[in-house]
Amino acid sequence: MKMPTLFVSHGAPTLPLEPGETGAAWRKVAKSLPMPTAILVISAHWETDIPTVSSVVQPETIHDFSGFPKALYELQYPAQGAPDLAKSIVELLQQAGIPVQISNTRGLDHGAWVPLSLMYPAADIPVTQLSLQPNQAPAWHFALGRALQSLREQGVLIIGSGSITHNLRAIFQHRQGDVVPSWVTEFCDWIAEKIKVGDVEALSNYRNLAPHAVQNHPTDEHLLPLFVALGAAGGLEAAQRINHIMTYGFLAMDAWVFDWSAAKFSTS
Repeated sequence: MKMPTLFVSHGAPTLPLEPGETGAAWRKVAKSLPMPTAILVISAHWETDIPTVSSVVQPETIHDFSGFPKALYELQYPAQGAPDLAKSIVELLQQAGIPVQISNTRGLDHGAWVPLSLMYPAADIPVTQLSLQPNQAPAWHFALGRALQSLREQGVLIIGSGSITHNLRAIFQHRQGDVVPSWVTEFCDWIAEKIKVGDVEALSNYRNLAPHAVQNHPTDEHLLPLFVALGAAGGLEAAQRINHIMTYGFLAMDAWVFDWSAAKFSTS
C-alpha cells in the first residue's frame, strides 16, 4: 500500500520522558497507518553540503544534546538500519541528477529516534536517514523529496523531522505562564493556511512572505524537512494537521500528514 509522508515537530529531546499530547498524537498516527516496510527520516539535525544517506546496518542512538537528565542519555532506539533502502535512495537521486553520497557510520540523531520511539516503540522497523543541505533553498529540498516519491509505493514511510517554529533564544528567555506571542501564532497560521490552499510556491518563499519568518526561524534547517515531506508527497493533497499545541511558549508542535485521505486525525 502506498504510504503517506509526515512532517513532525520533534520538540525538546526530553519528549520521550514527557510525551503528553504529542506522544499520544504520534501514536495515533502510527496506529492508523499500515506497517511500513522501512522508514526514511530527514532530520534537521543532520546537515551536509551533499545529500548523504546512511547505510549503517545497526545505527547507534546519537545523544546529540547536553544538559538534560541522565535518564535521557540512557534511552536507546535499537532499530536495524536499512542499507537496501539506502541503495535505492542513491539510485533515485542519481536518476534525478542530484549528487549523493553514502555514510557507513551515521547513526540516528534525536530528530529521528525521539519521534520514532513514541510512534514505533518496538524499534522493529528498519530505519535510515538522509541529510539536509542548509546551503540550499526550500524549493531544492522539495525537489529532493519529489525524487523519492516512488519509495512510498514500496511501503516506505518518509518523515521530515524539524519544527514549525524554532527560536531557541526566545525559548530560553521565556517565563513559564507567559502568553504565546502573536509573532509565533501568526507564523503558524500562515504556514497552515498555505498548506491548506496548496500554495507550494508561497511556502517555498516563506522567508520573504510569511509574517515574522526570520524571528521564528533564525536559520532554515528546522523547516527544511517540511519541504522534503511535501515533495515526496507530490504536493499538498489530503493534508491533515495533527497535534496543534504549543510548548515552552514559543515551540509549536504542529505535525502534518500528507497524501493520506484514508485516515482522519484530530487537529486539537
